[in-house]
Amino acid sequence: MFDQITIIGCGLIGSSIFKALKKKSSIKKIITFDNNKSAMEVIKKDNLSDKIVSSSAEAVKNSDLVLISTPSSSFGSVIKEIKESLKNGSILTDTLSVKKGFEVKLDEVNWIPSHPVAGTEKSGPTAGQENLFENRWTIITPSKNAKESDIKKVSLFWETMGSKVKIMSPDEHDKILSITSHLPHVIAYNIVKTVMGHDTKMQKDIIQYSAGGLRDFTRIAASEPTMWRDIFIDNSDLIIQAIDKFSKNLDEFKKVIADKDGKKLIEIFNKSKELRKSIIKAGQETDKPDFGRK
Repeated sequence: MFDQITIIGCGLIGSSIFKALKKKSSIKKIITFDNNKSAMEVIKKDNLSDKIVSSSAEAVKNSDLVLISTPSSSFGSVIKEIKESLKNGSILTDTLSVKKGFEVKLDEVNWIPSHPVAGTEKSGPTAGQENLFENRWTIITPSKNAKESDIKKVSLFWETMGSKVKIMSPDEHDKILSITSHLPHVIAYNIVKTVMGHDTKMQKDIIQYSAGGLRDFTRIAASEPTMWRDIFIDNSDLIIQAIDKFSKNLDEFKKVIADKDGKKLIEIFNKSKELRKSIIKAGQETDKPDFGRK
């Protein structure tokens, strides 16, 4: 597949890719690099690279695949730093959660965007998990000019780590993720904001007696702030559309509660249960109790 790859950005996703490839692939050399000095210290300490380098430009030399796994606000500067050092014929990919607006055009380099739809609320190189991509989807959004052979190579790269691969357009990707990922984070952050709007005594009681619903939402809201700031800015139009639809449904739900319409409430709850069953059937979750899961 590839003799040498480079991972730029060694947070949760980057370090998980390194660990998964080391366990499951036959890639001869994997080079990881992060501009954060603390992250580089962890990379050295935990042996998360086959070679320690001092810059992203040095990291990409002679690599057949270069994967950028940084927040989108750093993406442009990374491209600028590495573009003169990329090997002719190499493939460039990424893990960005928003695709539209991040097209890359470099001579003699093939650009195949990808996004592993996997993660946790943890961040940094110590958060990596070798099985993070097992039975999770990776979405690839190649341009119309992308070589079929390169698309297959990138697909195989993700499949090697246990991921399932789907190819779609950047527009389709961003619209789907605005509902499945971005809107839930908006809701989670706003629930936490609502909790924090109470006085100190009430906040302590809420935390002390928090139930499963609040626990799950605070887990989502504990995600890496810089990454989610960038996502909300990069996909703002579609996220706002999702919020508008959510707000409309919330107003309707509010009226049902105010009217004490038990029949309508049961209808809403039953539809929600069916959606949950569909997610489990699709293999995106299990039906095991998750209270206090690790």
